Amino acid sequence: MKYLVKLPTTRHEFTAAEDETILDAALRAGVSLPYGCRGGRCGACKGKVLKGQVNYDEIPPGLSDEMRQHNYALFCQARAASDLEIAVDEVEKLQQIKILQMPTKVAKLEQLSHDVMRVYLKLPEHIRMQFFAGQYLDIIQDNGEHRSFSIANAPHDDELIELHIRHIEGGEYTQYIFERMKIGEILRIEAPLGSFTLNESSPRAMILMGGGTGFAPLKGMLEHAFHIGLEKPMHLFWGVRSKRDLYMPDLPVEWTRRHPLFRFTPVLSEPQPEDNWDGETGLVHETVMKYYPDMRNMDIYMSGPPAMVYSARDRFIELGVAERQLFSDAFEFNSQMDDI
Repeated sequence: MKYLVKLPTTRHEFTAAEDETILDAALRAGVSLPYGCRGGRCGACKGKVLKGQVNYDEIPPGLSDEMRQHNYALFCQARAASDLEIAVDEVEKLQQIKILQMPTKVAKLEQLSHDVMRVYLKLPEHIRMQFFAGQYLDIIQDNGEHRSFSIANAPHDDELIELHIRHIEGGEYTQYIFERMKIGEILRIEAPLGSFTLNESSPRAMILMGGGTGFAPLKGMLEHAFHIGLEKPMHLFWGVRSKRDLYMPDLPVEWTRRHPLFRFTPVLSEPQPEDNWDGETGLVHETVMKYYPDMRNMDIYMSGPPAMVYSARDRFIELGVAERQLFSDAFEFNSQMDDI
């Protein structure tokens, strides 16, 4: 059985199955309700049931008898028992998401290529981090220094936090990650950070241009766009030196099979003889301009080395692209940025 859930204030609505929480149903539909622990303790997901009925597997610890008497519910635990109208403060702006410092555990390490490690972090059981696709986090070292890494997963898939970390020659911290970091290790993070996020309400087609592990936040954005059913053309350009630097080559190809409006173009700046490469070569932003000589009616998302982003930004503006249609993470990160 599925029920219709309406939010009169914003006119958003979505369907919720009787065996899923209202929060899960909302996030699946791309409606951003507030949440914190997702365990019914913190109360961040509290809202009012205006019409209809909800039920719980067990009454959550953060829901008092007085709150229930006044028709308040904790939507991370509440399940629809009828069609509903609810009142809750939707999260539609970055400023509404609370930045937290918290411990995390290294749950899994996976070397994706010769110089890229995928690190999965597990938050404490009572905490779930709310974030927008494209944001980043800081790992806080024992000496107080912050190291910034893009979040590579989409908000709906938040059981683990995924990072793509490139080994930097002479980089002390990335060398530690590759050589000495252990599963089960505790890291302290600050998150979520940054304003590099999707403009979901824009009707314009999207160009996404990544360099190296600048692919990471674009991956999160695309997986979020696919999840919410964003129906518009999206073209990913991924620039790397040689073929071995395409550290997840099969994933974008799979996206092209599953999503007819999505295109993928890898670009190699220094292809090697063994690559047998017959695809695009050179600078990735020049390849973008080759495919789209007129980008004035497109939104452009750029992630990667600052020099790449700055050069692309200047050229795109020269071609008449409005600054409000250019989105980038290059301006967000401090000098300790290790993932680009």
